[in-house]
Amino acid sequence: MATTQRTTQGATQSASQATDKSNSVKEPSHPVTDQLKETLHSSVDKLANSAGVAEENIRSTATKSADNMSERRKLAEQKWEASKIRKYAIENPVATAGMAFAAGMLVSSLFRKK
Repeated sequence: MATTQRTTQGATQSASQATDKSNSVKEPSHPVTDQLKETLHSSVDKLANSAGVAEENIRSTATKSADNMSERRKLAEQKWEASKIRKYAIENPVATAGMAFAAGMLVSSLFRKK
């Protein structure tokens, strides 16, 4: 058992000495790997910059679209308020409901499978 402990301690000391030696080396020990790492880092940085620009464009476009839709909704509401159809529907609700029912029946009969 004592031999096993000595062997284990010796292996641990050898490994720590090897680690100490490899940590003291200041020049890259893997030039291809280091070059690949630098290339990948620069690619990721370029991709991040492109994604940032794309996000800004999307946000800008979404804001413009939301503003445009809001203006169109307001315009449609104004047209509806001034519409003769709205006025007729308010003045004659029963006739309007009857026409809507008839139109629904017509569309339903056209789409019914025979």
